[in-house]
Amino acid sequence: MASSKEFKDFILEQLRGLENILCKPMMGEFLLYCNGILFGGIYDDRFLIKKTNSNKKYALSEEIPYEKAKPMYLVENVDDVEYLQGLINITCDDLKQK
Repeated sequence: MASSKEFKDFILEQLRGLENILCKPMMGEFLLYCNGILFGGIYDDRFLIKKTNSNKKYALSEEIPYEKAKPMYLVENVDDVEYLQGLINITCDDLKQK
């Protein structure tokens, strides 16, 4: 099942306070970048982010975005803009280190 344009637009609206957010379509899903760093995506109308050491503290559940992919964290609290921005910022800070 592909993700809906409505869910993608809602997530992008929630992330509007972050700088340089880019959304790229990929086979019916959407990859999300912040300042050129791939941090997550929208898969089957689920907002998933990459697992890092720092975002473990959020105690998010793991989900598989698609068959044979590495597990990612499912972000269910998509209504809290401050929460999302903090989560994405620490995730990208960790990913920058790699």
